Amino acid sequence: MSDNSLVALFLPADLTVLNLLVAFAIAALAGTVKGMVGFAMPMILVSGLSLFLPPDIALAGLILPTLVTNGMQALRQGAQAAWQSIYRFRIFLLVGLAFLLVSAQLVRILPADVMLILIGAPVTLFAVLQLFGIAIPISRATPRVEATVAAVAGFIGGFSGIWGPPTVAYLTALGTEKGEQMRVQGVIYGLGAVALLVAHLGSGVMRVETAPFSFALIPPAILGMWFGGKLQDRINQATFRRATLVVLLLAGANLLRRGLMM
Repeated sequence: MSDNSLVALFLPADLTVLNLLVAFAIAALAGTVKGMVGFAMPMILVSGLSLFLPPDIALAGLILPTLVTNGMQALRQGAQAAWQSIYRFRIFLLVGLAFLLVSAQLVRILPADVMLILIGAPVTLFAVLQLFGIAIPISRATPRVEATVAAVAGFIGGFSGIWGPPTVAYLTALGTEKGEQMRVQGVIYGLGAVALLVAHLGSGVMRVETAPFSFALIPPAILGMWFGGKLQDRINQATFRRATLVVLLLAGANLLRRGLMM
């Protein structure tokens, strides 16, 4: 039996052994970036995997690695700290969850290009302004602002698997401390990843044919996250903020690219 036949027994027919190895490398890269700045794993995975896989398989592939690594990130400082973050951002979590569950059911019928452009443009603008020193401070997390950002993040996340950029833009504008921002992102994305899994069990994206591929991407994602975490421990708050903004800029530009090229 050939290597490709062995792969076909457990993984989608669109995959070859070479494609699987490339997918492992993409997952490791995504994990490294996430370990360093706390987000961008879904963006890197779905962008990279979509180059050689159908969109639904690429989306399915990111679900389980995202779920596992976000759980690790949320609990890195202990369950009590994670619970405090859940309570503090409860409005964000509840509103984001509701919009994510709704939009996930539209994944096969909703044209994504307009939504990607609408979210990519302000995220890119925010990152550029911040990198050039033009501050957009938010003195406190008002319920209205928090709910609005959560609705946008949840809606785009449901059908694209990417809900990080608006969340990070919000936390960065609040001036969140490095350690807390990493934990909060893990909590928000982790609970969002649970919702994404449940939603796409319903939509049919996560199914018997695609689940093994998603499982297979967990180990390289964890390895990359471990390495990225080592890098993150060595940088100070200013460097962390700049690195976050650079990745955020790339994320926003990538969303614009995807929207314009659809």
